[in-house]
Amino acid sequence: MEHEVFVPVPVESLREALADPARVARAVPGLQQDAGTPPVSGRLKVRVGGHAITYRGALTVSPQDDGTYAVEADATEARGSGTVKLALTLALRSREGDPSGSTVTFTGTASADGRVTELPADAVTSATTRLLSRFAEGLAAPASGGEARTTEAAPEPEPEASAPEPEAAAPEPPPAEETSSIHEAEVPPPSLEPFAEEDFEGGFEGDAVPASDAPAEAAHARRTMIGRSAEEVDHAPPRGRYAPVPAPEAAGPSAALRWAAPAAALLLASAVVLGRALRKRR
Repeated sequence: MEHEVFVPVPVESLREALADPARVARAVPGLQQDAGTPPVSGRLKVRVGGHAITYRGALTVSPQDDGTYAVEADATEARGSGTVKLALTLALRSREGDPSGSTVTFTGTASADGRVTELPADAVTSATTRLLSRFAEGLAAPASGGEARTTEAAPEPEPEASAPEPEAAAPEPPPAEETSSIHEAEVPPPSLEPFAEEDFEGGFEGDAVPASDAPAEAAHARRTMIGRSAEEVDHAPPRGRYAPVPAPEAAGPSAALRWAAPAAALLLASAVVLGRALRKRR
């Protein structure tokens, strides 16, 4: 296999990254390192098409005399017996006309068995080239993370002693507020007077209290309702203008007598007028 990747960093930066195992481990995409193991070892989940296979293994990078690097990897499936072995040669060269960029070339062979052999060859090749491209880009990433972990925190300067501030005058205590309680408030005694006979007396509209006495009547009604239960107030008959109108009395002899006098007067007047008319004719 052969694969080339361009990264926008000089060759010297890539050589420094390959010489640092911690940066190499950070450059492997998705590598989960196990505690107590070499820097470039752990678990790696590889996605091939719509499948994901998790491998557990180690990676080594060794510089060669001709300026190249030997990259060897050996991994085993975390849930299976399949294995993967990788032997690559990594070469670095500056890009022509652009010294700030470099070309990373991967050449070598890979062998595998297990689940990966059941997948399409095109999908396996695409996953491998994508993994190598991301590895080269990770090498070109700045080493700010590693430097931050190795650099010890500088001691903070001690604050200079400042002149003692004058003590502020003690604030005067606020005036004591009068404590009052709800239980200490005076409650007027309820009106327990029995109902008076005039409380339930009705009347006609002509007997209604004049408008000037309306406030007095309302005050009397409030006084009589205070202290009574809701049932007693609901059953109390309305008073004043809202009092019920009694049914009209049946017509009797007194009504006939009232109409007799006007009728007699009308008959008498008619007789007088008729008599005068007859006299004039004679």
